[in-house]
Amino acid sequence: MTIKTMRLGPIGTNCYLLEDEGTRTAAVIDPGDEADRVLAVLKEDGMTLSAILLTHGHYDHTGGVGGLEAACPGTPIYIHRGDVEGVNPSMFPTLPKAQVRFYDEGDQVSVGGVTLEVLHTPGHSKGSVVLKTDGVLFTGDTLFQGSCGRTDLPGGSYAEIMASLARLAALPGDYRVCPGHEGLSTLEAERQQNYYMREAVRG
Repeated sequence: MTIKTMRLGPIGTNCYLLEDEGTRTAAVIDPGDEADRVLAVLKEDGMTLSAILLTHGHYDHTGGVGGLEAACPGTPIYIHRGDVEGVNPSMFPTLPKAQVRFYDEGDQVSVGGVTLEVLHTPGHSKGSVVLKTDGVLFTGDTLFQGSCGRTDLPGGSYAEIMASLARLAALPGDYRVCPGHEGLSTLEAERQQNYYMREAVRG
């Protein structure tokens, strides 16, 4: 398993390419923009796109979905239904409906020989999820290095994100943390240094 990080769009959203070398397949996590750049890396690496995985539905994490789908028609797009149904389309842009697959707590998605588990972690949005696999957490805008996602947007909740952070802190062991913005971290570093996670644990 190889993970490549690309910063896309005007605010540099972190997009991750999760590549399984054994099967030459890849998933793109949170393609916020610049689908052409993502496709160029996949082509250079000799990877076939098998899935688009979204940690939540905000435009800065979904802006490249249409371009990827147009270039790779039929690619399934995974998102939690909380960020699709009954939400403001100006904050949560419309996705190609024919390819949308809803995932939720405890579901698993396979990318070649790699399996990701879905953790529903509301707070930044109703449908925010964290994707967990092989010592790695793709945390979207739930957990950042030293911070957490804002909760003042539609569907946000400070109480919910605190509960989600406490849940992540309670995961056994350590994980590499791959957030939606800014730098990478580890779960243990966030347990020790992240004010919001420490407050969440204190309850």
